Amino acid sequence: MTYPTLEATADGTQAIIDVAQAAAVPQALEPGKVHVVALGRGQFQQIDLTGPQHTGVPARKSGTTVVRDVASFLAYFDKHGNDDSEVYADVERRTITAVLDAHTAEDARWGGHRVELHLRETSAWRAWTSMDGQLIPQGQFAEFVEDNLVDLVEPTAATMLELAESFEVTTSAEFQSSQRLDSGARKFSYVEEQTGKAGHKGDITIPATLTLALRPFEGTEPYKVIARFKYRLDKAKGELRLGFKIERPGDVLAAAFADIRTLIDSDVPMAVLNGAPARI
Repeated sequence: MTYPTLEATADGTQAIIDVAQAAAVPQALEPGKVHVVALGRGQFQQIDLTGPQHTGVPARKSGTTVVRDVASFLAYFDKHGNDDSEVYADVERRTITAVLDAHTAEDARWGGHRVELHLRETSAWRAWTSMDGQLIPQGQFAEFVEDNLVDLVEPTAATMLELAESFEVTTSAEFQSSQRLDSGARKFSYVEEQTGKAGHKGDITIPATLTLALRPFEGTEPYKVIARFKYRLDKAKGELRLGFKIERPGDVLAAAFADIRTLIDSDVPMAVLNGAPARI
């Protein structure tokens, strides 16, 4: 910006101007505006008081807020989003991001105000998947079952508790044979080595599968999860080791994420895009 410069004249006009400016009462400058101040001798200075340090108000919204459930994501979006916002679902990272100040078709915007849904696995999901595929001693397996009875659908918690107690009692028994039943369950025969008897007539029957009800992520509904019993019978040592294998746990996580995306898609005014927003 350029400003006119007053030329000094022979009749002393500039001197008169300088005296008048010096005698002027100082005026407070108003925040939020751009001011031009005369410095004398035909010099002027522009003073910009529109910045946040002067107004106390940020120039724009910015920053990324992280939430942990759908309700919180939608609440934040409803407060700050609009029809020009954009929402992205990243399947690989299992995150959903809303760019609240995304570019419009006509205008560029900052794209720096965002809310991200970072899904967190539940403690129950982590407990079961941490044991997935492992074969562990009877006593350790019994302890795990007892700690996680609440997640069992079939067999019932009572049945599994009875089975766990049988495992605990027969830790010093010698297992000699196994037999697959028509139901798919497995019956193990053992010789008791201690005074107390456990199981039924020296047999323990293990179901072929477990049906679990697990919430993969915090804030989601339970999903049906199937786990197949695994075992290893060492006849030489008479030792029985037990475990389970979860059927396609990745598919359960994918289904849970897809349901979350659908839930958000039905509540925001734009389609949820598959991918991730541009980096800033």
